[in-house]
Amino acid sequence: MALIERYCPRIEFSSQEDFAANFRIDIPDDFNFSHDVVDWYAGHEPERLALVWVNDRGDELILNFRELRRRADQAANFFKSRGIGKGDAVMLCLKGRWHFWTCLVALHKLGAIAVPATHMMQTKNVAYRLEKLNFKMILAAREATLMANIEEAISATGKDIAILSVDGPVEGWEDFNRLTGEMPEVFPRPPKGSPEATLAHEYMLLYFTSGTAGFPKMIQFDHVYPLAHISTAKFWLENYDGGLHYTVADTGWAKCAWGKIYGQWLCGAPVFAYDYDCFNASEMMEKIAKYRVNTFCAPPTIYRMMIKENLAGHDFSSLRYCCVAGEPLNPEVYDRWLEKTGLKLREAYGQTESVVSAANTRWLEPKPGSMGKPMPIYDMRILNADGSICERGETGEIVIRADRANPPPGLFRGYRDDDELTDATWHDGWYHTGDLAWMDEEGFLWFVGRADDLIKTSGYRVGPFEVESALMQHPAVLECAVTGVPDPVRGQVIKATIVPTKNYRPADGASPREIAEFHKDLTREIQEHVKKNTEPYKYPRVVEFISELPKTISGKIRRVQIRREDDLRAAKDED
Repeated sequence: MALIERYCPRIEFSSQEDFAANFRIDIPDDFNFSHDVVDWYAGHEPERLALVWVNDRGDELILNFRELRRRADQAANFFKSRGIGKGDAVMLCLKGRWHFWTCLVALHKLGAIAVPATHMMQTKNVAYRLEKLNFKMILAAREATLMANIEEAISATGKDIAILSVDGPVEGWEDFNRLTGEMPEVFPRPPKGSPEATLAHEYMLLYFTSGTAGFPKMIQFDHVYPLAHISTAKFWLENYDGGLHYTVADTGWAKCAWGKIYGQWLCGAPVFAYDYDCFNASEMMEKIAKYRVNTFCAPPTIYRMMIKENLAGHDFSSLRYCCVAGEPLNPEVYDRWLEKTGLKLREAYGQTESVVSAANTRWLEPKPGSMGKPMPIYDMRILNADGSICERGETGEIVIRADRANPPPGLFRGYRDDDELTDATWHDGWYHTGDLAWMDEEGFLWFVGRADDLIKTSGYRVGPFEVESALMQHPAVLECAVTGVPDPVRGQVIKATIVPTKNYRPADGASPREIAEFHKDLTREIQEHVKKNTEPYKYPRVVEFISELPKTISGKIRRVQIRREDDLRAAKDED
C-alpha cells in the first residue's frame, strides 16, 4: 500500500462527480507529519528522493529520506536542548535555504509552533511579530538587511530571544550548522499518551497574513493541516509518485506549505527548491529543464515573464502538468502558455486560512480565468448579503460551511488572540472568506475580488479583476490596480492605476506639457481598449500612471492604500 492510501481510502476516481461524492481523508487522532510521513519513508524506503535543492551560486543538495531524517533529528535534539517543546514558537526566516525543511520537520516532532516569515521584513514588521507572539528562537538566512532588522526589533521590544544563523558564523549570532552537527542523530517518537506526544488537533504552524487591508493576522493550524494538502497536491497540482514538483514560493509564505512539503511527500513526489537572489526567467527555465521537473506551479507574473523569453530554447519535455495560483489568471497568459508549450494552466482558489478550496481538476476542461469547481474537502457556497444562496451568475461572497468546534480538514482554527475578528468571519455555521465570486451554469467559479474592493458605480457592482484583465491585454500595461473613487453623480467611478511598459513612457527630457499630452492620448487609447474587451460601463474614467504600485511584503497589491491616498487628495481638494 502506498503511503497516501493509509489516509485516503480511494485515490482514483472516474469523474469530477465521483471525486466530489467519494473523496475523503481518514485522520488518526495522533497524526504527526514528521513521525508518520518523514520517519515512515526513512524506515521503509530510506533511499526515496525527498528534496532537490539548488541555488543561483551553483550549490546543490540532494536529500533522500534517510538523510533528511538524520538532519531533522539532529535539529530536534538541538531545539529540545534549548528548552523548546510543545507550544513554543520559533520563527523561521530562511528564504529558500534547505534548512527550512529540516527545521520544520524537527519542530513538528516536538509539537512546537513553527512560524515561517519572509526575509523581506523590515524592522517594524519583525517588531510587530515579536510583540504579538512570545518567540523562543529565531533562525535566519544572511539576506540583505534581515539580520540587522531582527537585531533592531529585538532591541526595540526588549525581548530575550535566541538568534541563530543558518549561513555560517555571523557576529552576534549563533552558528546553527555547527550546533546541530554536534547533536545525536536519532530523535525517537515520544510514547503515545506521554506529555511530549502530539495530538492531531494541537497547533503546529502559524502564519502572519500579509495585511493588505490592515495589520497582519495570526492564522493557526493543527497537525491535521498536512493531511488536508493531499487534496491540494494529488488532485490539483497532480503530484505523483516519483514526479519532481516545483512550486515557485519562498519559505516565508503559506504557498510554500501548499507546494513544497506536505502534500508532495504524502503523494511520494520529491520537492524541487531553487534558492535565488534575483528572479531571472531564463535561469529558472534552465533549472526546470536541467533537473527534469515534472509538475510546476507559479503565479501568473512568473508565466508572463517566461512567455517573454525564448521558450523554444529550453527543453520542457519533462513537464506534464502546470498550475497557476497567487493571483487571478488573465486569459491572455493562459492562451500564450498553451500556444507555446501545449500545456493548459489549471487555476485554483484558496486562502492562507485553508488548503485548496476550488480548482480545475484533471476531469475538467479549464475555462481561462475560472477558479474551477469546489473541492470535496469543503462545502462551499456563494451567499448574498442577506444569507441566501446566490442564483447562478449572481455575485456573492464565497463561504465554507464549518463548525468552529470541529472544522473540516485544513481550515484554520481561528485567528490567534483575536476572538472579535474570528467571530466576525466565522458565524452562523459559515466561514466567510471575504472574497466575491459567481458561479456559472456548469458550476465553475469566477473570482470577482475582495468584498472591500468591490466598486459600486451608477447602480452597477464591478469587481476589479475583470477590468484588470482587460487592461493587461493592452501592450502599454505592465501592472495595474483597479479601484473606485468617490463621484457625486455616480457614487463611485472606476479608476485604473497603471505601471506602463518601457515602450509606453514619455521620452526622456520631455516637458511637463508634453508628458501630460502623452498620458492624455494613452488614457484615451486604453479606455477604448477596455470598452471593446468588456462591458462599456466598466471602463476606467480615471487613469493614473505611476512608476510602482504599493504592495505588501508578499507582493500583493494594496488597493486599500491607493483608495486611502485618493481619499486624502479628495479631502485636500475640498479644503
